[in-house]
Amino acid sequence: MKALVTGATGFVGGHLVEQLLARGDTVTALVRSPGKAAPLERAGVRLVRGDLHAHAALAEAVQGQDVIYHVAGAVAALDEAAYLAGNRDGTANVVRAAEASGAPRLVLVSSMAAGGPAVPGRPRSAGEPPRPVTAYGRSKLASEAVVRASRLPWTILRPPTIYGPRDRDNLIKVFRIAKLGVSPVFGDGSMELSAVYAPDLAEALVLAGRADSVIGGVFYVNHPEVLTSAQLVRMIGTTMGRTVGIVPLPEPVARGILAITGGAARLLGRPTILNADKANEFFQPAWTGDPGPFMQATGWLAKHDMKAGLAETFRWYRAEGWL
Repeated sequence: MKALVTGATGFVGGHLVEQLLARGDTVTALVRSPGKAAPLERAGVRLVRGDLHAHAALAEAVQGQDVIYHVAGAVAALDEAAYLAGNRDGTANVVRAAEASGAPRLVLVSSMAAGGPAVPGRPRSAGEPPRPVTAYGRSKLASEAVVRASRLPWTILRPPTIYGPRDRDNLIKVFRIAKLGVSPVFGDGSMELSAVYAPDLAEALVLAGRADSVIGGVFYVNHPEVLTSAQLVRMIGTTMGRTVGIVPLPEPVARGILAITGGAARLLGRPTILNADKANEFFQPAWTGDPGPFMQATGWLAKHDMKAGLAETFRWYRAEGWL
């Protein structure tokens, strides 16, 4: 198959490209920096220079593709307008270019944030009305709406926390703090969480681009295991051979800290997820999803539970000198 990947130089996109190449697919990547993408080119990926707002580059990149994996997007922005520009409008540009080129399949990597929080003990299903609680979540839901309204055969995946080798943004921060033997958690540590190991997510994406049974569907893709935030921190400590003390962060204190970090970032013009708006996610009772429908439709099974995935991630971090 011929596949276009946006966000191929990123964490999830990189794992996806590896699996597509391993299957023998012909891969094209839309990249902003050819220098950063040089390893992809050496691996046999065709590079098209441009971003989600470069219409000529998009028109070139989508030509002749069987499937488009839209992974790129804004995960941090200065305000809601910037999130919408990166996620909703960027997705709209990809869709328009794809529609003009024919009717390739489109797989959108959305987020659990688009669906909103779950009820403890009851992972969220895609059939429930969405209720995002942050600007990021609303922008991802808006990008889903663009895809749903398109003429393309589409599939939308909503992953939760993604972790694994080469992760610079998510659990590596917890690893680094837990290495000190103590770690803060938002609230009392009882928030329920789903997660997915990046190579397992990449396998789900490959299947989403091939299985006819998932066309026109929205799916949560995560390991069925559910952990609390405190359990996750302790498990990371155990993975490193350490006992980690938990320091609860009361909501008023945490919101004050996040307001300060977010305000400082705005003054410097540097987007950050550590802001007051993000606190609306940090203090929900559960962020869990039901992967059952996707598993039944495709036969996909996340191979790594948290214990196995953290062990692989820790080994990679140590080997690469990231910890």
